[in-house]
Amino acid sequence: MTDGPTKGGTAAPDGFDPAGAATPALRRGVRLGIDVGTVRVGVARCDAAGILASPVRTVARRKDGGDVGEIAELARELEAMEVLVGLPRSLSGAEGRSAHAARGYAVRVAEAVAPVPVRLVDERLTTVSAHQALHAAGRPGRRHREVVDQVAAVMIVEQALEIERRSGTPAGEVVRPQAPAKDGEHG
Repeated sequence: MTDGPTKGGTAAPDGFDPAGAATPALRRGVRLGIDVGTVRVGVARCDAAGILASPVRTVARRKDGGDVGEIAELARELEAMEVLVGLPRSLSGAEGRSAHAARGYAVRVAEAVAPVPVRLVDERLTTVSAHQALHAAGRPGRRHREVVDQVAAVMIVEQALEIERRSGTPAGEVVRPQAPAKDGEHG
């Protein structure tokens, strides 16, 4: 079967549109997904076509910021076109302490990976869904901690790709790196 045309003259990733309607084009390129935790950071990626998201690794948080450097190195190695950081909002959409921490982490990542864009993507329930998926796969609950952050990062990437497929625009909000501190200033 050949790929059918879509809006913008590009082909749908699977070459089949059951509704027969034009689907918005999905930008090509690897996306890196980040699930920020207080102890660990889950990292996932998708292929350049945006078809398959897969876990990469779990990075231990470090006080010296080495975890951000490790993520920046992964972004370079994988030639990521953007980094998607999960924003843990409550079901009502409110932002609490975890969301504030994720925003701060996203700014540090944006500074480390510039000029690669970083986007905050709503990740409500991804960790809960990741635990459920691991349980359904037969992985014992006590072993979820080892990979749950990676699975949640996969779900962040998948959600962002789905939003972009449906809307034709990238998911989430762009994170701007902070301006560098002047000599003698610490931020």
